[in-house]
Amino acid sequence: MAMKSETVVVPADGAALPGDLVVPESAGAVVLFAHGSGSSRHSPRNQAVAAALREAALGTLLIDLLTEEEERRDVVTAEHRFDVALLGRRLVAAMEWLGDRPGTSELPVILFGASTGAAAALRAAAERPDRVLAVVSRGGRPDLAGDALPAVRAPVLLVVGGSDTEVLRLNEEAARQLQTPNTLRVIPGATHLFEEPGALEQVAETVREWCVECLGAASAE
Repeated sequence: MAMKSETVVVPADGAALPGDLVVPESAGAVVLFAHGSGSSRHSPRNQAVAAALREAALGTLLIDLLTEEEERRDVVTAEHRFDVALLGRRLVAAMEWLGDRPGTSELPVILFGASTGAAAALRAAAERPDRVLAVVSRGGRPDLAGDALPAVRAPVLLVVGGSDTEVLRLNEEAARQLQTPNTLRVIPGATHLFEEPGALEQVAETVREWCVECLGAASAE
């Protein structure tokens, strides 16, 4: 499958965020990744899921949500990693950037958030329901989206490790606040980072199948 791959810079909230954009031919959507606290666009877990999604003809955009200076400060103070409002604004800006680009302007966006990035993805989805086809949370903290949860209109997939008990509880509580179709998928025996043999592969396959289903349902409308 032919793919166009490029390193990009996304202007967002007064910052210039580096990213990696890959768009297969005949892509049906672009998956915008929001990494978790203390991570970056180079997250091996997000990279693995992105590769699986591209096999299903879905484009992927992985960006750093913090600048290098912010990241250095955050390592010491942790002041930005839980700033869900800031991260959400930057995701909205990234969606607008995709909407202005030839090759992606006509494509719907699927938001994929890990850890705190999941809360930012849900906030962005609540703010821009016209652009977001679906939201995926991997080991996420959707509870941190707060009052944005009931405002989300896109379908939501919550993927959690079965042994990640506290995060599983928080996801169950967040699911009850969502007023849109949502699915909770538990990966048996997996912990927070899905480091167990085969766990991340299960995540990638689950997400890929669900995203393809969402795209098919939207195309049929």
